Amino acid sequence: MPTASVYIPPDWAFAFHGHRCPFMPIGYRMGMLALAYLNSEREADHGFFVFPELGEGHPQTCMMDGIQVATGATYGKVMMAKTFYGKLAATFYHPQHGAVRLALQPDFIDAMGKFEFFAYRKRGIEPSQIPAAVTDEVIDWVATQPDEAVFKVEPRPDFHYMPVKGSFNKTRCSLCGEYVFDRYVRMKDGQPVCIPCSGYNQ
Repeated sequence: MPTASVYIPPDWAFAFHGHRCPFMPIGYRMGMLALAYLNSEREADHGFFVFPELGEGHPQTCMMDGIQVATGATYGKVMMAKTFYGKLAATFYHPQHGAVRLALQPDFIDAMGKFEFFAYRKRGIEPSQIPAAVTDEVIDWVATQPDEAVFKVEPRPDFHYMPVKGSFNKTRCSLCGEYVFDRYVRMKDGQPVCIPCSGYNQ
């Protein structure tokens, strides 16, 4: 008999995400399992990094909000960077505790795709407009699946990442007058400018 997941996102995680769907809870569970595997705590500052393999143009990217909620490795803290591989996986890295990659099992994805929720989504119906019973059915099913049925777990002993060194140094753009952090300053006619004023396409 499958055992219900111990990693159920709090209600505020759904409020943050904006709607109820199965992939935000999957991301939350993925993040919590990665923290447990790496013997790490939820990141308060800037010491835990996540590299989701998701891209754009597919709705499963909801996973990333769950990962952020679970790990504290947020876009705002520059702790998360997508690889754009278009895969349902992520690598989690702590400089002192190592790295692990978690990916969704193909059989799990196939089984989940049979739920009515995804028939609505394929018709272009937004998650917030899908009947609650339909959404809750797939969310509840996901929560009953054993971890090993949901995730493939791969240690990444050779994985290393060196983040860009942070700096408070900034300069006023000579054209628009707005501040720009120094690593993004460009020179135009011998004067410091921001990227939009430089005409340079980043």
